[in-house]
Order: sequence, then C-alpha cells, then structure tokens
Amino acid sequence: MEKYTLSVLVENSAGVLSQVTRLFSRKGYNIDSLAVGETDDPEISRITIIVLGDDQIMKQLYAQLSKLLPVLSVQILSADNSVERELVLIKVRTNGRTERDEVIQICNIFRASVIDIHLDSLTIALVGDAEKSKAMLNLLGEFGILELVRTGMIALERGASSIYDRNKDKEEYYYGKNVL
Repeated sequence: MEKYTLSVLVENSAGVLSQVTRLFSRKGYNIDSLAVGETDDPEISRITIIVLGDDQIMKQLYAQLSKLLPVLSVQILSADNSVERELVLIKVRTNGRTERDEVIQICNIFRASVIDIHLDSLTIALVGDAEKSKAMLNLLGEFGILELVRTGMIALERGASSIYDRNKDKEEYYYGKNVL
C-alpha cells in the first residue's frame, strides 16, 4: 500500500464534503489527511485527500469521485510532480531561559516561527512536508509537547498545468500523468 494524494475541485456548497467523505467510508477506505479550502474563485473549493491504497483502489476512487455531481475535477498527484505542505502548530514546554533558547534554535534550523511565548511554553508554527514535521517533532519531544495540531497536507501540481485544465465542464476526465 502506498500513500496517494487526490486533489478534488468541488462546488463550494453545503454538504459537498459530506458526500465526498461518505464515498470513502462506503468503500471502507481510511483517509490519512483531509484539507479543504476555498480557491481563488469563491464558488469553488479544493479538497486535498491523502489515502493509502494501490493502483486499483486509486482507479476506483478516481472514477467514483468523478461521478459525484458537485465534483468539477479530480487529479491524482504523484510525489515527483507535486509540491505538498502542511501547517503544524506545536506548544512546547520550556523550563527557563536555557530551554527556551534551545527550542528557538531548533525553530531557526527548521525555519519555523515562534508565534507565542510564555515563561513556561512556546507555540511554534511549522510549514513543511511530512519528513520535516517528523524530524522537528522528534527533537521537540525531549522538551515535552503540550499540544499539537495539524492542518493536513495540501498539494499542487508542479509547473504551469493546472487541475482547471481538466474538468467536467470541458467533458475531459484526467487520470494523473505517470501516476499509475
């Protein structure tokens, strides 16, 4: 089983996310990461879904998602042809100035931002891929992570081509370049 990234353009209306996630639960597939947000067009949202599967599962999910009425376009993004990032907020325990300084040094190495400082804790914002997040969390674990929240992965295809190039309005269905 591999991790796949699905990028889905949908109409920005009530109940659409529920329709998409119901499709996964009906088929018995677990979603590893889910991020949804409005695009540059307020009538369209992009859903980024990370799911474990194989080629056959992805073909089935692609076909099923494409059939949903509010879905405008579906794209399977390959790791080598996309950029993926997530935002992680981490609240870390710090006991005194020395620990605060050590955590701030770690933040500098990972290009993370300290967004809140208290005498006994720091809140950090980290943007990066899964490996970067994992590496920083391993280092910060020594200090004591008080709270952690992740947005889920978001992704875009590299280069000038876009998910807008392949949508239902053009009656074109696209099944990712060099993905399967």
